[in-house]
Amino acid sequence: MSDLDRIYGFQPVREALRHRPQRVVRVRITAAPGHRRQEIEALCARHGVATGGLAANDRTRVDATAVHNGFVAEVRPMAAAPRAGDPELVVIAEDIQDPRNLGALLRVCECAGVGRVLIRDRGSAPISPAASKTAAGAVEWLEIQRVTNTAMELERLKKDGYWVYGAAPEGQLVWDVDLKGRVVLVIGGEARGLRRRTRTLCDRLVALPVRGHIASLNLATAASALLYESLRQRRA
Repeated sequence: MSDLDRIYGFQPVREALRHRPQRVVRVRITAAPGHRRQEIEALCARHGVATGGLAANDRTRVDATAVHNGFVAEVRPMAAAPRAGDPELVVIAEDIQDPRNLGALLRVCECAGVGRVLIRDRGSAPISPAASKTAAGAVEWLEIQRVTNTAMELERLKKDGYWVYGAAPEGQLVWDVDLKGRVVLVIGGEARGLRRRTRTLCDRLVALPVRGHIASLNLATAASALLYESLRQRRA
């Protein structure tokens, strides 16, 4: 465990599991049964995080250094190297339920140089082993955060000067849209696309032409084309 950092206490451990579960390797639990323990165990199960207890000698050492209230998370340290992503290019993913689709999207985001990926927690797949495998290592390089409310995040980003573009079939052709500068691209889920409230907060909806018989593209495929159009404009 020497190469892992530790997070102590119910609230810090819960926030790590909710917002950056891909960093959490294991959660040590010694708390008595109750709603807090149930919540931590449920989050661990959702995100495929291993759980266990603390050995007697380890428990003594932890108690001497921090008040953990029965919860200790072992997490991978943040990457020391600077990330290569563009901080002005942000992707928000909401309601993507298939972990392989989520993983494929993360892979596209990393390759296209996305600065941050925000994932709506409720209704979205966890960053599970299946998602991480499909992402092909992108999880280790991307700045990923799970958020509880897409609308609040969009409103905050718009106040910071970002333009918000939602991917939707009825949108304007992406080639005719300026995707330079501070840009947020919102990708909806497999079942119903963007949420209604999310649509109202978008400055514009963008789309790709479809000339075949199939009505739509896979979400990761569509995101790839949209993000690389943004990258082309930025390089130009």
